Amino acid sequence: MFGAILMMGGLGLVIGISLALASKIFYVYVDPKVLEIDDLLPGANCGGCGYPGCSANAEAIVAGESPPDSCVAGGADLAEAIAAVMGMSIEAKEPDIALPGCTYGLDQADIKYDYRGLSNCQAAAMLYGGMKVCHIGCLGLGSCMQACPFSAISMNEHSLPVVDQERCTGCGTCERVCPKHIIKLSSVTRRILKEYTTDDCTTPCQRQCPAGINISGYIEQVSLGNYSKAVQIIKERNPFPTVIGRICPRPCETACRRNLVDEPVAINYLKRYAADYEMENNQRSQPYTAPSTGRQVAIIGGGMEGLSAAFFSARLGHSPSVFEAEKQTGGLLRKAIAQYRLPSAVLQWDIAGVEDLGVKIKTNMTMGKDFTLASLLKEEHKAVLLASGGWDSRSGRGVKTGAEEPVPGVFLLIDLLRSGMDNKYKIQVSNDVVIAGGGTSAEKSVKLCRHLGAENISVIFRQSRRQAALTEEQIKRIEDTGASALFNTAITGLLGEEDRLESIKCEDLETGETRKIKAQKLFIDAGRLPETIFTRTDLPEEEGEMAAPDAPVRWQGIQPYRNPVYSEEKGLLSRGEPLTDYSAAIRAIAAGRRSAASIHKIMYELDLELPENVISGDSVIQSVGELEWVESSGRHIMPTCNPEDVPQRCPEAELGYSEQQARAEANRCLRCGVICYASKQHPEKMPSSRQAETS
Repeated sequence: MFGAILMMGGLGLVIGISLALASKIFYVYVDPKVLEIDDLLPGANCGGCGYPGCSANAEAIVAGESPPDSCVAGGADLAEAIAAVMGMSIEAKEPDIALPGCTYGLDQADIKYDYRGLSNCQAAAMLYGGMKVCHIGCLGLGSCMQACPFSAISMNEHSLPVVDQERCTGCGTCERVCPKHIIKLSSVTRRILKEYTTDDCTTPCQRQCPAGINISGYIEQVSLGNYSKAVQIIKERNPFPTVIGRICPRPCETACRRNLVDEPVAINYLKRYAADYEMENNQRSQPYTAPSTGRQVAIIGGGMEGLSAAFFSARLGHSPSVFEAEKQTGGLLRKAIAQYRLPSAVLQWDIAGVEDLGVKIKTNMTMGKDFTLASLLKEEHKAVLLASGGWDSRSGRGVKTGAEEPVPGVFLLIDLLRSGMDNKYKIQVSNDVVIAGGGTSAEKSVKLCRHLGAENISVIFRQSRRQAALTEEQIKRIEDTGASALFNTAITGLLGEEDRLESIKCEDLETGETRKIKAQKLFIDAGRLPETIFTRTDLPEEEGEMAAPDAPVRWQGIQPYRNPVYSEEKGLLSRGEPLTDYSAAIRAIAAGRRSAASIHKIMYELDLELPENVISGDSVIQSVGELEWVESSGRHIMPTCNPEDVPQRCPEAELGYSEQQARAEANRCLRCGVICYASKQHPEKMPSSRQAETS
């Protein structure tokens, strides 16, 4: 008996020692934060967060790969509790809603496919996927409905998905399982940040519009008499519909497919009609805005670009303030366009609409004189956008002499050249000077900077040595002065402290190598300073901490992401940027939205890179070369005033459509998509096409 007890005791001791050793060898550390957050999560394991279960999401939250509010089954209280564990704070966030992006599917398709018993959209797309009338048409098999963890999707009588917004949590499960990309999460923020890709069912006119307005959408609302809804759709991408309805160069109409039959739809006149209806009835229609983030943004310049950037920043939930040097905003539109084409009252109506969203406008305020970049950043502005316009805007303000320095240490090269050897504009040239470009004036600029006291001079060219607009002899003379000539180089950023520029960031366009160059002065060979977003670089990394009130402000300036047409270009002053002001107000509006989107992304540390399949001038998109079953109908002519009565009897040369004309013209729209049509005139027939081509 005693022997058996001793043996059992020894066996237990051996097992205990083995288990102790195993626990040391195979020990797996679990972060206490992961356990704490896992306990907070509801344990639903619904997958709405994008991770396979709540434990996986807890690990992702601690790793910084998932936000504290990623649990779609929990509410705001849960998000705040998780944020507290992580030492973070939560800002109000608008809900994402699943949005079906196709208006017809299998039942309405001209060509139907036999899926041979398959009931899964992904399998059908892979095995029998082909093109119906619309290449993003819904397959109608309901995979999204089956995958939705909250039973928020049903299929209607036309085999199209319908989303119950009260049940939808915006988890994105339906978006992930749809092989045709017709269901996407939608919100104000997502719509403003979005650049169209080849996955989107865009129309030819929409792709040609610099602002990307949903043209067929607002024209349909005009045809139905829903003018307020039409204006709301326009303002999704254009805060100045009443202005643009009068002065737009109308590139959209050049792309209109009715050109294949008769005449383009009067797209811009219809925009004007809807916007005028809003103005004349004094019933302002505004697009939706995101909840307030409490973040302040400063925008320098009250022209179309600056006001548009403020408008879209306000819609993103931020608090923008516009600083304008003149006594009124509006930029060149106030002075460069005749009253009979654009009355001041019309311009002011649209500007008031921007203010209506909470945008603060401060006039008679010049950067570098009445305030500085450092003072704005010190006043808790999270970002400052420079959208001050070009040489022509400056002339419009009556600035005929002198040099302006809105950004510390940054001047237009023309100011240096006009200041001359006697430095009549009193430009303080420092030891380290960078000249961006200069072309044939580069040699003269180098000599001038050397004469005014510069010791280290760098001349930066985006072109190669062979492509630069200088002879080899001229380049050699520049280098003989001791200046450095850098070729294939782009300026990608500015760095400074308080009211001083300290250095610039550069990138070699061939190798991608980056470097910093000391620079107390930067002279830019262009008629305007490029759009630049400035943020502080000296703020504490921990959320909620404050910088010391007397600490010097260190800042950086980077460029917003550029027009997708020039998405491959890098750095400031690259191809596609305006040399002075934008050639059309609608292009300035588009730049303002991109700047607002860039500010938002920079503040939230989101990637500024565009999708690989973003629509640009080189995109291959299926189109058509001929239309059938479309009856010819002439374009309605815009009524005009007798030239002799302008402006005495008629305030405007063009009088605008009547309601009858507007609705009749709107009904000429073909409602086309990438290659699809939904014809009101012939519901029993869909227009067909021949000679498919790329555009």
